[in-house]
Amino acid sequence: MGDSSAAAFRPQAGSAGELTGKRALVTGAGSGIGAAVSRRLAAAGADVLLADRAAESVETVASGIGARHTVVDLSDPETVAGLGEDVDIVVNNAGLQHVAPVHQYPPEMFSLLLDVMVQAPFRIIRAALPGMYRRGWGRIVNISSVHGLRASPLKSAYVTAKHGLEGLSKTVAVEGAEHGVTSNCICPGYVRTPLVEHQVSEHAVRHRVPREQVVEDVLLARTPVKRLVEPEEVAELAVWLCGDSAVSVTGSSFPMDGGWAAH
Repeated sequence: MGDSSAAAFRPQAGSAGELTGKRALVTGAGSGIGAAVSRRLAAAGADVLLADRAAESVETVASGIGARHTVVDLSDPETVAGLGEDVDIVVNNAGLQHVAPVHQYPPEMFSLLLDVMVQAPFRIIRAALPGMYRRGWGRIVNISSVHGLRASPLKSAYVTAKHGLEGLSKTVAVEGAEHGVTSNCICPGYVRTPLVEHQVSEHAVRHRVPREQVVEDVLLARTPVKRLVEPEEVAELAVWLCGDSAVSVTGSSFPMDGGWAAH
């Protein structure tokens, strides 16, 4: 599968101090992509607020980088909007997954996925934009997915939510351009996160095959580059999108999927 270790990765974007004075919010920051993005933003000088429903995990990540954190359930609309107030950078990353055919998909689970991955980003962005407009500067980075560009069976809610997030991101890009606000999506394939690791383990047990075979033959079956994406790679692109060199980049979706979407 080639070298997929995070140790082989060397950060390039977001030099130290580039985002000094900027206040950033990262959702789903307790692990995986959210934790990696939080670390990179902090390394670039941003004052980062980490949000996650997993209290112990988000506290651990926050304490490791000297950042603030909050424990929040993003499916609760009453607590979501306040997260976006007075921030310069929003990284909408939190997500969850449920797998079932459409005719058997639990409606309450479908609603939950859309609440967390579409409604929450909307409410956070809605609260953040007035301050960004006043200051004439803002960055919205939405962690979408290759499933924001392509569909897969059994993932109707996830695919619907990510397509919705793509549409929201592009609309914000068009509206925010005259105010110095950019909005973009990153569309990873399978990333080495706890969510994906859990899927791999479940599949390996269910079908009695090695984990490595699940990764190559199932997850990466449509991916030319046979390796999982590392969270640090996604974080690197996210921080670049927040920097000065990306000032003209908005309304875009960046596949980071090993060539999946090229098919």
